[in-house]
Amino acid sequence: MCHPRGAPPPRRPSTRALPRTGVRRYGARMASFRVAFVQGRPRFGARERNLEHGLTLARSVDADLVVLPELWASGYVFSSHREVAELAEDARSGPTARALAAAARRERRHYVAGFAEWSRGRAFNSALLVGPSGVKAVYRKLHLFEREREWFSPGDLPLEVHRVGAARVGLLICFDWRFPEAARVLALDGADLIAHPSNLVFPNAQEAMRVRALENRIYTVTANRTGTERRPGGTVRFTGRSQAVDPDGQVMARAGVRDEVAVAVDCDLSRARRKQLTARTPLFANRRPEFYRGLWARR
Repeated sequence: MCHPRGAPPPRRPSTRALPRTGVRRYGARMASFRVAFVQGRPRFGARERNLEHGLTLARSVDADLVVLPELWASGYVFSSHREVAELAEDARSGPTARALAAAARRERRHYVAGFAEWSRGRAFNSALLVGPSGVKAVYRKLHLFEREREWFSPGDLPLEVHRVGAARVGLLICFDWRFPEAARVLALDGADLIAHPSNLVFPNAQEAMRVRALENRIYTVTANRTGTERRPGGTVRFTGRSQAVDPDGQVMARAGVRDEVAVAVDCDLSRARRKQLTARTPLFANRRPEFYRGLWARR
């Protein structure tokens, strides 16, 4: 069931991540949640323009949560540490936090967006979760790709699940898609949905996110960028095809390669909370973690 056009109803904000106490179990009562992705083409270094452009696209859809791409505020292809220092921001008081917080208050909904973060002398490839009450969470990309390792420190914050209205939302960024352990941790901690800001370049990444949804029975929403960024630091072509995927791994909505668009879908949260594959086959209860020790023993 879609919300009526206009801003969604107010939600009771929470700034505390859900505690990690193993597999979460919920009742079967249906909860509807509307989520959107924004796909576009930011200009490197044009932070104010990029934020305005993304929020303008977002205003075209009704949603409880809107997800914008990775490094949306800054652009992706850095060429020097000086550029990183000039474009990286404080997660609580920087331009991205202020712009998202103003939009979230005005529209009474939540946003996730990628940005370059500066904290205690280090830069991170990060994402903000912002609601009407302000910044709720920061996630720092755990798995850095290619030249990102020259400019950013690896993420040092735990994977967490956060309340966003009726939903429980986890955050990943782009190349995290290659590491199924990250999505599984969020699912075991009770995530209904993974918000996935991205600057994807591999053509099969979107299909892999369908698998992340299927194997965890959760929704995944990938907000990718489009276009080609040519700079002294390199040339990178992005694949577009932002998408929302349901707990059966089916694509609910997908943008084209070049589209600049915002698209919203309705999520039945009860589907993400039903982990029974059949009457006799529970998904998570069938896990055998005592045999998975090699995942963390081999470093």
